[in-house]
Amino acid sequence: MITFLIIIAGIIVTGFLAYAIVNYIPRKLHWIISIILIALAAFLVYKINFEIQKPVQFNKAKKVKYAKVIKNLKIIRDAEVAHKRVTGRYTADGEGLIKFIDTAKFALTQTKNVPKTIHLGGGITKEIEERVVDTIGYEPVKTLFAGRDYKNMLQIPGTDQKFKIEVGEIEKIAGIKAPVFEVKVDKALILKGMDENLIGQEREAIGGEEIRGEYIRIGSLNEVSEDGNWPPFYDKGDKQNNE
Repeated sequence: MITFLIIIAGIIVTGFLAYAIVNYIPRKLHWIISIILIALAAFLVYKINFEIQKPVQFNKAKKVKYAKVIKNLKIIRDAEVAHKRVTGRYTADGEGLIKFIDTAKFALTQTKNVPKTIHLGGGITKEIEERVVDTIGYEPVKTLFAGRDYKNMLQIPGTDQKFKIEVGEIEKIAGIKAPVFEVKVDKALILKGMDENLIGQEREAIGGEEIRGEYIRIGSLNEVSEDGNWPPFYDKGDKQNNE
């Protein structure tokens, strides 16, 4: 819209100057007007190019900011998954989650089939195999976070604020409740200081190659999910690291 207004204004001004040159300005001063027109044309080209490039630069900067936020959200997600594996639930205590990573351990188990004799009565027996799970050792949770900055995972990159973790329960099947968690951050907070109009458009994104809606989110309080709401573009680095 701004680019369109600049073009219209440039056409009007150019037309006015052309009319003035023909009807009111002496020929000996035409060179001055020519210089003014050239300068005006250069200015218009610059402004038009600037307006065209602005959303392009915005999108580049936005993706860099989002990637940093998503990196921390993934660490929080993995910490919550580990916490649930050990304790059976998620936690809303972010600082406690960091301490959990530092101190907790996974139980390493081994499943095997053990022969067992069942007495059916009357001297009749039956041999069966019973599945037994044995704990064969423990692994520190911390080993899963080697090389990852989990100590600062609660910090929202580029801001002075921290992520808020919410937990709850939903009824997945009649009578059976499942624990859920959610962490989200408003895009406007991440993009603070950038073009307000473009931020407004970004918060209305409907998906595709963009992150849908107003928030960047992982997990959900409305469904059983540990996924984020961003497109696969932001997970390419994870796939390359796994390979």
